Amino acid sequence: MTTEETTTVRARPEPIKAVPVRHPGRWIAVAVLAVLAAMFVHVLVTNDNLQWSFMVDHMFRPPVIEGLLRGTVLMTICAMLLGVSLGIVVAIMRLSTNPILRVVAWLYTWVFRSVPRLVLLAVFGNLGILWSRIEFGVPFDTHIGQLFGIDNLQLRVFGFSSRDVLTGFVAGLLGLALSEAAYMAEIVRAGIQSVDEGQAEAASALGMSRAQILRRIVLPQAMRVIIPPTGNETIAMLKDTSLLLAVPYSIELFFQLDAVGKRTFQIFPMYVAAVLWYLFLTSILLTGQYFLERHFGKGNGRTERARIRLRSIAGEAGGGGGREGGEQ
Repeated sequence: MTTEETTTVRARPEPIKAVPVRHPGRWIAVAVLAVLAAMFVHVLVTNDNLQWSFMVDHMFRPPVIEGLLRGTVLMTICAMLLGVSLGIVVAIMRLSTNPILRVVAWLYTWVFRSVPRLVLLAVFGNLGILWSRIEFGVPFDTHIGQLFGIDNLQLRVFGFSSRDVLTGFVAGLLGLALSEAAYMAEIVRAGIQSVDEGQAEAASALGMSRAQILRRIVLPQAMRVIIPPTGNETIAMLKDTSLLLAVPYSIELFFQLDAVGKRTFQIFPMYVAAVLWYLFLTSILLTGQYFLERHFGKGNGRTERARIRLRSIAGEAGGGGGREGGEQ
C-alpha cells in the first residue's frame, strides 16, 4: 500500500499596487491661493497710492514713537497687570462659600462684560461731570448736619479736583483694566475648576490652609489652562488701546498716525502704517505666549505622557520579574 504525500505550497502573494489617493481639491485651493497672493503682492508693489516712502518717513516720527511707548505698550502692560490681579480676586470671590461675595462677583462680571469697552472708555473719560471734586471723610455729612439742625456740616478730611486725578491716561486705564478683570475672572475660575478637587482635599488633609492650597497646589496647575486665553486677552488689549480716542487720550499710536494722515491728506498710507505696527507688536506677544505655554505645559504633552506610560510599564515589568524570582 503506497501513500501519496501531498504538500501544499503557499503561493507567494503578488506585490500590492498602492495607488496614491488623489486630492484635486488641494491643488485647486493652492492655485486659487497662489493667484490671490500674486494679486496682493502686485497691489503692494505697483499701486502708487500706498506711498511707501511717505509712510516709512512718518511712521517713525517722535510723536508716533511716543504714542507707541506711552499709549500702546505702557497702557497694555498696566491694564493687564491691574486686570489680571483684580480678575484673580473676583474669581476667588465667585468660588467662595460666602453667598454675598459670590453675588457681588457675579454682578461685577455681568456689568463689565455687558458694556462695550468703547462705551466704558467714554463713560470714564467723562466722570468729571458727576464729581467736580473727590473728597474723603464721613459720608452724608451735610445731610446728617441738617438732621441735627447744623448747616453746612463738613466732616471731610481731604479732597482734590477730579480733573487732577482723572487724566486721560488714568481714565483709559480704569476703563480697560476693569473690563479686562471681568473676563480674566472667568478665565481664572475655569482654570481653578479644571484642577482635580481630590488634590485640594489631600492638601487640606495635610494641614494646609486654603490660601496655601490655592497658591501652592491649585494655581500652579491651573496656569496650563489660564495662560493660552490670557495671551489672547493681552493681544486683544494691545489692539483695544486704539479705542483710547474715546476718552480722549491723544498720546496713543493709532491716534498719532491718524493725525498725521489727516494733516497731510495721506490717510490710507498711515492706516497701513498702523497695521504694520500692530502686526509687529502682536508677533512679539505671540512669541512670548508660545514659550509661556511650552513652559507651563511641561508634563502634559503627548510625548511626556508616552514617556510616563513607558516608565510605568517598565516598572511593572521589573516588579513582576522580581516577584517571579522571589517565588523561584
